[in-house]
Amino acid sequence: MSKEMAKMEVKTSLLDYMIGVGDMVLLEPLNEDSFINNLKKRFDHNEVYTYIGSVVISINPYRPLPIYTPEKVEEYRNRNFYELSPHIFALSDEAYRSLRDQDKDQCILITGESGAGKTEASKFVMSYVAAVCGKGAEVNQVKEQLLQSNPVLEAFGNAKTVRNDNSSRFGKYMDIEFDFKGDPLGGVISNYLLEKSRVVKQPRGERNFHIFYQILSGASEDFLCKLKLERDFSRYNYLGLDSAKVNGVDDAANFRTVRNAMQIVGFMDHETQSVFEVVAAVLKLGNIEFKPESRVNGLDESKIKDKNELKEICELTGIDQSVLERAFSFRTVEAKQEKVSTTLNVAQAYYARDALAKNLYSRLFSWLVTRINESIKAQTKVRKKVMGVLDIYGFEIFEDNSFEQFIINYCNEKLQQIFIELTLKEEQEEYIREGIEWTHIEYFNNAIICDLIENNQTGILAMLDEECLRPGTVTDDTFLEKLNQVCATHQHFESRMSKCSRFLNDTTLPHSCFRIQHYAGKVMYQVEGFVDKNNDLLYRDLSQAMWKASHSLIKALFPEGNPAKINLKRPPTAGSQFKASVATLMKNLQTKNPNYIRCIKPNDKKAAHIFNDALVCHQIRYLGLLENVRVRRAGYAFRQAYEPCLERYKMLCKQTWPHWRGPARAGVEVLFNELEIPEEEFSFGRSKIFIRNPRTLFKLEDLRKQRLEDLATLIEKIYRGWKCRTHFLLMKKSQIVIAAWFRRYAQQKKYQKIRSSAVIIQSYIRGWKARKLLRELKHQKRCNEAATIIAAYWHGTQARRELRRLKEEARNKQAIAVIWAYWLGYKVRREYRKFFRANAGRKIYEFTLQRLMQKYFLEMKNKMPSLSPIDKNWPARPYLFLDSTHKELKRIFHLWRCKKYRDQFTDQQKLIYEEKLEASELFKDKKALYPASVGQPFQGAYLEISKNPKYKKLKDAVDEKIIIAEVVNKINRANGKATSRIFLLTKNNVLLADQKSGNIKSEVPLGDVTKVSMSSQNDGFFAVHLKEGSGAASKGDFLFSSDHLIEMATKLYRTTLSQTKQKLNIEISDEFLVQFRQDKVCVKFIQGSQKNGNIPTCKRKNNRLLEVAVP
Repeated sequence: MSKEMAKMEVKTSLLDYMIGVGDMVLLEPLNEDSFINNLKKRFDHNEVYTYIGSVVISINPYRPLPIYTPEKVEEYRNRNFYELSPHIFALSDEAYRSLRDQDKDQCILITGESGAGKTEASKFVMSYVAAVCGKGAEVNQVKEQLLQSNPVLEAFGNAKTVRNDNSSRFGKYMDIEFDFKGDPLGGVISNYLLEKSRVVKQPRGERNFHIFYQILSGASEDFLCKLKLERDFSRYNYLGLDSAKVNGVDDAANFRTVRNAMQIVGFMDHETQSVFEVVAAVLKLGNIEFKPESRVNGLDESKIKDKNELKEICELTGIDQSVLERAFSFRTVEAKQEKVSTTLNVAQAYYARDALAKNLYSRLFSWLVTRINESIKAQTKVRKKVMGVLDIYGFEIFEDNSFEQFIINYCNEKLQQIFIELTLKEEQEEYIREGIEWTHIEYFNNAIICDLIENNQTGILAMLDEECLRPGTVTDDTFLEKLNQVCATHQHFESRMSKCSRFLNDTTLPHSCFRIQHYAGKVMYQVEGFVDKNNDLLYRDLSQAMWKASHSLIKALFPEGNPAKINLKRPPTAGSQFKASVATLMKNLQTKNPNYIRCIKPNDKKAAHIFNDALVCHQIRYLGLLENVRVRRAGYAFRQAYEPCLERYKMLCKQTWPHWRGPARAGVEVLFNELEIPEEEFSFGRSKIFIRNPRTLFKLEDLRKQRLEDLATLIEKIYRGWKCRTHFLLMKKSQIVIAAWFRRYAQQKKYQKIRSSAVIIQSYIRGWKARKLLRELKHQKRCNEAATIIAAYWHGTQARRELRRLKEEARNKQAIAVIWAYWLGYKVRREYRKFFRANAGRKIYEFTLQRLMQKYFLEMKNKMPSLSPIDKNWPARPYLFLDSTHKELKRIFHLWRCKKYRDQFTDQQKLIYEEKLEASELFKDKKALYPASVGQPFQGAYLEISKNPKYKKLKDAVDEKIIIAEVVNKINRANGKATSRIFLLTKNNVLLADQKSGNIKSEVPLGDVTKVSMSSQNDGFFAVHLKEGSGAASKGDFLFSSDHLIEMATKLYRTTLSQTKQKLNIEISDEFLVQFRQDKVCVKFIQGSQKNGNIPTCKRKNNRLLEVAVP
């Protein structure tokens, strides 16, 4: 029972039901083995998140886990950071609430090596923030654009590596901007060091960037034909074939996702087409091959083997084939207004080709980031709060480390430096805020390593730039010699060629390499390629050839190719650009409150349920996690606010249990004094209790656990006693009720028996009395019946005698009348026999015809239809000879009842019916909205302007008779949004007034109205076209939406015809042009489902298109 009660306790802390230790600060003992074992134990139980104070450690599970559902989002929403189990949502919620409620700009730094799950972690952060911030159409659109920028950047900037199937090959920092309510307004993305060398060459087992494979797998045959591509991967030299297909990755589906995401972000169709044309051109550049050819002067030059690929590239990019061919074969050098043209040998030509491919793709990627920023930037200029999310490559140690790894590791050194500084700063600020004495903490400061790399005079990057700019022969070996001279005495620099004797016999360090002792360990760099990669040169001939392209996007990517803007100054090196970017990033991060997510990869096989201790140990070392724990634990390992501390441990002291009436701090002091905890193990801050050693906290937890078991036993005992007492009282009450009911039942049975006996006796006596009375009544009745029967017989005999006499008398009278009638008839027939025989036939015919006509009219009188003019019923014709008469009667009756109906109309009703007839001629069978308007009377004055005091100012301004007054929605010319306006039509003008103030905004004479346009669909949108050059047409035509479109168009047509004697043109089409200022914009009506019901919506798609979605 005690165990069950313990399980029923509500979880209010990460200490409850903890698997291992949820916060590494509480780990005891603290060493590398216990650290790894704790991570492994939690990983085996699907606990992939662990804290180091406010830092989140995230282990990649390599499989989906049910811990990112909407229910989990609600669980962590507005909760204290340490209130629930460690989760990335807890850190995201803490950062978002600090930004929203405390007005502190935030940044979330996500670090770790490739494959550790940094990209997925950034997605979880953004999805959580999107889920908990505000709602609304505009807010949802901003959130959707921010989220959909990820698939686009992943397709163009991610690739499959041996360590990760979706490895980010660039650094990304996104600033999400919020308003004062915490609703997102937009964002800004910064990208760092795209690995553009991957475009032309990939290590074995790795792929090029995703977009190349997605286009070839997911594009339609027609689209590939336009891009002059084939679906076969083996046709392209830049695509590695050994890893072209990746298990579990559907490139075709991802291509559709990318195209949809580009549309949501705001890319126009022609922009999307241009981007894919550039990608196709990069892919086809790899198929250009060169052959050597000797010139007369003995110099070697190169020629293109097959010019078909070159021709297709030029057709895609709009470049003159001869210009691009020459740029691949010659190099022009300019110095002091002198030009020297030299030929390129085969190796140089291949270098030029690869340099062009890398620069073209790299600049395309930068353009994509800029274009996305234009779409997602905040539209308003109000003060904004900012949350930054940094997803950048982690520390890299490969077998062969080159310039890219050097730059990446330099960035991680800077991040480690700012991490240590900000962590110490946060600790110190909290101690000062709580009034706790701050003691200095010893830690490794990697500023010396950063200075080795970035020092402006003696730093490695400065030496590399100096070597690249030095005249004469410059090679990687000369660069290494310079490093050996300048950095030989530095304690973190190692080289075989330096003067330091301790490295002369180190065979693990080749002569062409140097080694740097980073904070994460020693890394050996191959010096080969450093100078070329830092120079990152693109021959001027190729830049100028690209600028001459008719392809607008490619031309914009190479502005330096413009001959009018030739700059002989050497462009900045890749190292100096990256150094400046990192400095800007560090400056940006230092202005924000940091939040850290440290990502760890559990194994190299990208498999679930595998935890490689050695690999995890390596990452723990170079991420400096143990040092982070030591810094956090240097003072006090655990701190907690007084209220939750007292609430959690109050049952350990009789004075604080079950309720403490005083301040929370006083209760905690009483509690700790009662438990006799040594004073050096804790300290009281202003709002928190600080505990120095984790053992003290675990002792409190053990005491609490034991006390909870005792309380559970006590509760169980009290509950059992209450249950037994309740059962006894129920049994006692039941016994009393049963006894009462039994006594009642027995008395009822006895009463019913006595009553039954009395009823039987009474019935026998009553029966005897009744029978006696019945005999007396029967005798008296028989006597009365005998006298009555004798009298009846006598009366009957007398009546029959009288009846016979009367019948005889009646028969005699009838015989006389019949004989007299026959005699008179005989006399008449004899007198008129001769006249009857001559005219009998005609008389009978006329009589019959007269009777039939009389019957016909009498029947027609009773069968007449109603007086409604639209009633088409008419009685059927009874006789064939009446056919013409029947039809004429029908016609006369219809004319008569139409006249009767018309006589009822007033002059106002006659005018309305004339307008209805006009509307029928204009819109019947043309506009789908017309049938619904037939039954609606035309009122005209929907706004009672003369009666409403709100519109007194408007009434005074209009001195003409108002034909129609209606509130319409005027469509904004810039963004397609609707604004309410009062539409007034008078005999001479069309007026638009503000609905709230009544001020007249626009006044258009009817003579300046040239045309009215509308769609054929069931919507209320219509455009009023104005005469060009007129004063009212300065801002362009008007686009309105009204619920009484048919009435407004009909009255406008009739009024214009009456005043100008010219018919107004009514255009009905689903696509028409309107003039907005100096631009002609196409208004297009499309069918589509609506989120807001059956209301049509209007949206400005671009400068030339305005779409109206009709349900």
